[in-house]
Amino acid sequence: MYLQNLRLYHFRNYEDRFFTFSEGLNCIVGKNGSGKTNLLDAVYFLALSKSSIHSQDQLSIRFEEDFCVVEGSFRTDHDEVVACHLQRQGKKTVSADRKVYEKLSEHIGKYPVVLIAPNDTDLIRDGAETRRKLFDGILSQLYPDYLQTYLRYNKALDQRNSLLKQFAEQQFFDPDLLKIYSEQLISLGQKIFEARKQFIEAFTPLFNAHYSTLSEDREEVTLNYVSDAARDDFERSFYANTDRDLAAQRTTLGVHKDDYEFLMSGMPVKKFGSQGQRKSYIMALKLAQFDSIHREKGRKPILLLDDIFDKLDDRRIERLIGMIREGAFGQVFITDARPARTEEMLGVGVNFVKL
Repeated sequence: MYLQNLRLYHFRNYEDRFFTFSEGLNCIVGKNGSGKTNLLDAVYFLALSKSSIHSQDQLSIRFEEDFCVVEGSFRTDHDEVVACHLQRQGKKTVSADRKVYEKLSEHIGKYPVVLIAPNDTDLIRDGAETRRKLFDGILSQLYPDYLQTYLRYNKALDQRNSLLKQFAEQQFFDPDLLKIYSEQLISLGQKIFEARKQFIEAFTPLFNAHYSTLSEDREEVTLNYVSDAARDDFERSFYANTDRDLAAQRTTLGVHKDDYEFLMSGMPVKKFGSQGQRKSYIMALKLAQFDSIHREKGRKPILLLDDIFDKLDDRRIERLIGMIREGAFGQVFITDARPARTEEMLGVGVNFVKL
C-alpha cells in the first residue's frame, strides 16, 4: 500500500497544491516555514481523519477560509480515492471511492501510518493520557472492534460523569440510575483491559528487540501496563468508590485512568533516563508500532519521519537509514531543509518533493 498523489485545498498554509509521490522514499524539502510538517500532517489526516498536530479540526483550515479539502489516491490492490472535507463550522466528512462513511471510525485502520516526530518525547514527559493516546491509536488502527468498544466506553463515561455532576447540582442521588452507567463502564472496561493487556504482551518483545539494537544492549528496559481493572476485586472497588465519585463529580476508577510505565533498569525513564536513552526508548516504541501493524495487517504502514536529521543523534539516524536501505519499510516520507544531506545519506532512488 502507498499514497500515489495528494491534493490540498485550503489546508494549513496551502491554498491549492497537488503532489505526486513514489512508492518508496519521498523527501519533502523546503525552507523553514514552507509547510514541510504540514504536508506530513496532511498525509496523516487523510489516513486517520484527524491532525497529528492539533486536537481541533478547525485549526487545519487555512486562515480566513471556510473549509478545506484533503484528497489522495492510495494504491492497494487497486486505486482508492480518499477525500476529507472539513468545514469551519465543524462538519467533517470522509469518503472512499466517492462513498461517504456513515461513521468516521469506519475509516480508521484502512490506510495505516506511523509518525516519528520531534515532540514524541512528550510520551515520557507528559501524563498518562498521552501514553494512552499512543497505544489506543495503535489498537484502533489494528482492530476495528477495539475502536468501537473504546468509543462506547467514552460515551458511557461522559454520561456517568454528567449524571454525577447533576446529582451535585440538584442535591439528590439515584443509585439505581447511576448503576446503569456503572454496569456499562465495568463491562466495556473489562474488554478494553483485556485487549490492551494482550496487545502489550505481543508488543513488548518487538519493543525490546528494537531497543536492544539501538542501545547496543547497554541497559535493560521494561514496558508495564498498569490498570485498575487488573485487580481481582475491581468491580467491588468500583462500587465502593461511589462516595468518592459523588464528591469529585467524576468517575475516579476505570480504564480511562490506565497508564504505561516506561522503565529502564527498573527505574522510571522520565526521572533517570538520559536524553539519548529517552530518544532510544521512543524510537524503539515507534519501530515496534510499525512492526505490530505490519504483522497484523500483512502490509507495511506508511512511515512519516518529521525533522529527524536535526532532532536525532547520528547513531539513531544511522539505524533508521540502514533500515530504509535494507527495505524494512514501504513508503517513507522524510522532511529535510537540506536535500543534499538526504541524497548523500540515502543515495539514489529518492523522490524529492520541493515546496
